[in-house]
Amino acid sequence: MKVLLTGGTGFIGRAVLQKLIEAGHKVTLLTRHPGSLQWLNKNYVTVIHWDGKKPGDWADGADSVINLAGESIAAKRWSAAQKKKIADSRIHATEAVVDAIKRSQRKPSILINASAVGFYGDVPDGDVNESSPKGRGFLSDTCELWEKTALQAQAFGVRVVLMRFGVVLGEGGGALTKIVPPFQMFIGGPVGSGSQWFPWVHRDDAAGAVIFALGNQNLSGPVNITSPESVNMKQFSAALGSAMNRPSWAPVPAFAIRLMLGEMADMLLTGQKAVPKKLTDAGFKFSYPKLDEALSSIFHKKGSDPFFTS
Repeated sequence: MKVLLTGGTGFIGRAVLQKLIEAGHKVTLLTRHPGSLQWLNKNYVTVIHWDGKKPGDWADGADSVINLAGESIAAKRWSAAQKKKIADSRIHATEAVVDAIKRSQRKPSILINASAVGFYGDVPDGDVNESSPKGRGFLSDTCELWEKTALQAQAFGVRVVLMRFGVVLGEGGGALTKIVPPFQMFIGGPVGSGSQWFPWVHRDDAAGAVIFALGNQNLSGPVNITSPESVNMKQFSAALGSAMNRPSWAPVPAFAIRLMLGEMADMLLTGQKAVPKKLTDAGFKFSYPKLDEALSSIFHKKGSDPFFTS
């Protein structure tokens, strides 16, 4: 299969790219920094420079498109300018991808577009599946616009899958780079009340779900990419401390995290029990359905290092 991939050098994208290569797909990778990817096997991957905004003819002839492009939501404090950058990077990239599909003589059959469970906002009680309503707040509003933009590709006969990722856990990046340091210093613990839901998924399963969606004609629209095991922040922190052989005894009060992070603190102080109903109904098998197993695979992968970068 000929696959067009954006965001393939990011935390999730690298895992998706690896799985595509392992499966023998031919990948065209759009990236801002093609010069840094000399290590890629050019028998499987063609690298094209892309600014994340302008459409091109690169979608013509592709069998599928996977769009994971977007500014990290946790890179900087959420000033008005940074919030605009987060939203614009997602909307503009998706607009360009949809425009490229529109221009194509031979159009892809599927667009897999990233989104997030932040779409649902804060839901303290009850399961949240793909039919649950939109929530409130910056992340929810951004996800709504992001998804509406991607769905425009349906007008060209393209099956659109909206991958609503939970908190993706893996070595060398992602949310753990923010969460782990206090535990390394023996001052880790839950954030806020600890009762808020923490919808997590192992990076291998997140990438595996993307590949699964490529070949499953029955999957379309929003799909929650979360583990079937639901935990709250307190349970997650306890499991993380155990995996790192560290205590989880020092909760961070809500006011303190808001002082440090501002509005970005909402990511840690709120949550939802997002369940992967569509994935499980379609027969997807999780490699790491349990949190303890997922964290063990991450922290024991390279011997005694409690966390490491790649």
